[in-house]
Amino acid sequence: MSIQLSTPVSRQAAEALSRSKGEPEWLTAQRANAAELAETLELPKVEKTRIDRWNLSAFGQYKAAQPVGQLTELPEDIQALTAQAEAGLIVQRGSGAVYGKLSEELKAKGVIFTDLETAAREHSNLVQPYLHSVVPNNEDKLTALHGALWNGGVFVYVPKNVEVEVPLQAVLFNDDAEAAFAPHILIVAETHSRVTYVDNVVTTGSAADASSVHHSIVEVVAKAGAQVNFASIHNMSGGIVDLSIRRAALDNDARVEWVIGDLNDGNTLSDTKSVLNGKGSSSDSKVISIGSNDQKMSLTTQAVHFGRSSDSQMITRAVMRDAATAIINGITKIEKGATKANGEQTEKVLMLSPKSRGDANPILLIDEDDVTAGHAASVGQVNPEQVYYLMSRGIAKKDAERLIIYGFLAPVVSEIPIDAVREQLQRLLERKLEA
Repeated sequence: MSIQLSTPVSRQAAEALSRSKGEPEWLTAQRANAAELAETLELPKVEKTRIDRWNLSAFGQYKAAQPVGQLTELPEDIQALTAQAEAGLIVQRGSGAVYGKLSEELKAKGVIFTDLETAAREHSNLVQPYLHSVVPNNEDKLTALHGALWNGGVFVYVPKNVEVEVPLQAVLFNDDAEAAFAPHILIVAETHSRVTYVDNVVTTGSAADASSVHHSIVEVVAKAGAQVNFASIHNMSGGIVDLSIRRAALDNDARVEWVIGDLNDGNTLSDTKSVLNGKGSSSDSKVISIGSNDQKMSLTTQAVHFGRSSDSQMITRAVMRDAATAIINGITKIEKGATKANGEQTEKVLMLSPKSRGDANPILLIDEDDVTAGHAASVGQVNPEQVYYLMSRGIAKKDAERLIIYGFLAPVVSEIPIDAVREQLQRLLERKLEA
């Protein structure tokens, strides 16, 4: 059955907005075509989740962002997220980038780290071949809308044989309830390069009390032998619908590592996918989430194997409180010809309330004989025997339960590559668990 969603942009409006920002003609045409597609395409079919009941039309309006000269001009809570950004930092406020820096050492090596709108103007030869190559505009209504409306964003380019040893960071935040907030992140890692990228996605100010949509897409292109480490923490308020699609395309012996913290207070659609095209390519995905109140969450992790001897590992841990609901999907697809491929996945949901709900759905789709694959899934409550054991050692019941929950989430938390970001994640976990 077709699900209708009013389209907040027309071809003419997309063209006019693109030209007003001085974007190259190829991007203007791309946005216009995406707007046209959005008028006819349907919403994606999401497993056991009625996203058509969510407020998906509150995209807001594009508002030009005013650059800042110093980070001290930003809100204090945002300044706290910019620590340890020695290599490079990009800050997006609402609809556009307001701050950017990259170390001279990395510039000298040919690394590019800037907002995507600037990159489209100044590095078209690098952006045009890859933008929407991993997540095409014509997949569904949401990808088409994003293709027409995305703003600000991040572009990372790492040349052949260059290793970026210190993580590049971005803070993407919205503090204007009326501003469109739809960043697009594009990472291109050339042959035998290496990079770590970390971002925080936050709402604050008037946007924290509003009903709106954050709509982001991440595209990672990893060439032969490249490695991309991607970590992201989302912390948005209860009125925000978070639509986040992340996807990586991997060539021979390339590797991507995902660490995702979906810690929003509002409804969340999160889909993280690795497409292992090349022989020997590999993917490791770790997702953590805590749901509260009447929050609805759909968290999907996918790995699609085309390359021989490719390997994928997926771990999702979710804690549900109050009347929150989480649908956890793990999908491993091994295509015909992907001999010697290996795919392993684990989904675990811990429920802290009798009204909370967690569904763990491990899915293996195997079209090749000479492979190995496995899955594990569990949904349950805090183990009373573990609580009793800790209490017998003099620990209060509440503290014992908290320790068990932190231990449950530790396999993901420990993988955050930056101390300040890991500490931020731990603070968010404590806030959501104590609220």
